[in-house]
Amino acid sequence: MMRVGITRLARLRRDTRGVTLVEFGLIAAPLCLTIMAIADLGYQSYLRSVTRGALEQASRSASVGTLNSAQIDAYIAAQMATINAKNGTTSVVKKSYYNFSRVGKPEKITTDTAPLGSYNSGDCYEDANGNGSYDMALGSDGLGGADDIVYYEVTVSMPRIFPMAKMLGWSATQSTKATTIVRNQPWANQAKPAIKCV
Repeated sequence: MMRVGITRLARLRRDTRGVTLVEFGLIAAPLCLTIMAIADLGYQSYLRSVTRGALEQASRSASVGTLNSAQIDAYIAAQMATINAKNGTTSVVKKSYYNFSRVGKPEKITTDTAPLGSYNSGDCYEDANGNGSYDMALGSDGLGGADDIVYYEVTVSMPRIFPMAKMLGWSATQSTKATTIVRNQPWANQAKPAIKCV
């Protein structure tokens, strides 16, 4: 009886039928997850490329005065219509600056009183956006005028292709942002910012 059990075990050890199925079962889940992750990252790269292309074309047209602010929004929305049809959203930000060195910086202080280096009562500043108050985030909304610098930002968000993203710790939506900075053509004289003193 014992000998029969040993021979059966020896025969079972030599039997290789079904090994491929067991091995595939072990690697199938990680393989599928990897393929979905690669497809998701590939689609995000495609999304970024389409967004950047639409933004670059719109900003070039705006810099020569072909498109106004509303037309830029409409052009980008039309380019992103296929993506937005899949529950996507697109937002566009346009801010104009006097020159490149002022992008993303506070308004320039021209006369500084103590404490130095920060805006306080008695300081004079260049009111670059013309709103009559000192701003830490310089820039006027819109396309600005001739020879102005315009910062464009387009953000696109949409649900992920595969619902498996949560298993990887990713959010259920993916978003991408494209930015560019373009100088408007000098079709007229650039308006200089007014100096304001408080």
